[in-house]
Amino acid sequence: MNYRIIGADGKTYGPVGLPDLRQWIAQSRADARTLVHVEGAADWTYLGLLPELAADFSAPPQRIGAVTPGVSRETNSLATAGFVCGLLAWMCCCCSPCCFPFSLAGLLLSLVALAQISSQSPPPGGRALAIIGLVLSAAHLLFTFGMILLHAALPQGNVNWQAHFP
Repeated sequence: MNYRIIGADGKTYGPVGLPDLRQWIAQSRADARTLVHVEGAADWTYLGLLPELAADFSAPPQRIGAVTPGVSRETNSLATAGFVCGLLAWMCCCCSPCCFPFSLAGLLLSLVALAQISSQSPPPGGRALAIIGLVLSAAHLLFTFGMILLHAALPQGNVNWQAHFP
């Protein structure tokens, strides 16, 4: 039976046989939490959960949920901040230009978060948050500028609206 593992550097190694895998464990190149794909299996799992390697580890790792290789459980903090700023821009002061800093911060934080997520391997979570933050912030900026332009185009002062709408 052949095995493929994902090393600490995020690269896939193998296929290798059981003796080579045991040697990697002995050399501390792999441990119970190393992701492994067994030839013929549908999903990846942890080395510590394989019955043929149970004796090589003191205790198997806890099963937390579905394991997806190359996906980190951490969320990019800038993506979260960009989402929060975009949301605050709409929730706190929808029609006010004083929320321009929230929109601008949300736009910049979301763009930086997307760049960071794309450049890291394995990519951290938060891509959806960054995209939503980007959309919220950009939409609020466009809305704010539209409202400013509309306000500038309307006549100022006392307007007799009854003359316009009989």
